Amino acid sequence: MAANTVTPAVPAPVPAPAGPAVAGAPKLGLPLPVLHATVLDWYAANARDLPWRTPDASPWAVMVSEFMLQQTPVKRVLPVWETWLERWPTPADLAAEAPGEAVRLWGRLGYPRRALRLHAAAVAITAEHGGEVPDDHATLLSLPGVGEYTAAAVASFAFRQRHVVLDTNVRRVFARAVTGVEYPAQATTAAERRTATALLPDAAGTAATWAVGVMELGALVCTARSPECGDCPLFTACAWQRAGRPPYEGPARRGQTYEGTDRQVRGKLLAVLRDAHDTVPQARLDAVWPDAVQRARALDGLVADGLVEPVEQGVYRLPR
Repeated sequence: MAANTVTPAVPAPVPAPAGPAVAGAPKLGLPLPVLHATVLDWYAANARDLPWRTPDASPWAVMVSEFMLQQTPVKRVLPVWETWLERWPTPADLAAEAPGEAVRLWGRLGYPRRALRLHAAAVAITAEHGGEVPDDHATLLSLPGVGEYTAAAVASFAFRQRHVVLDTNVRRVFARAVTGVEYPAQATTAAERRTATALLPDAAGTAATWAVGVMELGALVCTARSPECGDCPLFTACAWQRAGRPPYEGPARRGQTYEGTDRQVRGKLLAVLRDAHDTVPQARLDAVWPDAVQRARALDGLVADGLVEPVEQGVYRLPR
């Protein structure tokens, strides 16, 4: 990716350019039309070629991608998304199968309850909406497993509507460029929503592109650990840069561990069940983890979450 500005690895503070501040975002030194044009031009030149962004991607394809991309990198999602859409190109195709098949095909994406939620959404879409993903934000929000972010993202990216779409990447871009802090709060705040709303273009189609453009900027340039500030189109306008890139001073940001956790044990148990295509005796599950107490706790959690069904004493399967 070509840099927009050549800068040292840790740039010195940059004076704010002349011009009125953005309404609702006084620390961003660009007029709103210039801000929009800057990000949209950058996105047009640098956006990744992803299949759920193509003009012929169906709303269902977009919805599947949004479920899968939650807390999961694109490179891991791509092969599973492609396999999923080949097998279940419509919500009705998925709804016709057992929820356990969704868990099976989810594979090792992690957080497999997303597979159950996506299956439940497919059932509702098929039963209540004629098999078509609804284009109304409120209706999307009423679907099982669809929260505020997913509803806004599908309405924006699949139907080109005007909605505030706040994922981790967008929140980080706004925290740095607008608020002047390295990281946003751990939970989305009302102030963040006000800022995002104030920055949203008026025209629906432009707003939809703006939403994915800011998201892409956070994913490729304004990254969490090693931001490529010299490549950022907002470099000279960024409040964090102008403040001298002050370090984060909020609550400790703990990285997620995996090795030795119940999450790892759950993954190992599910892997056995996914590969079996039938019932699995307790002995096969016992072989995957030596700690009997932790293994039982993980298995109980999978049953409670609806990801595993007990068939009889000591025999398990994926849900049907």
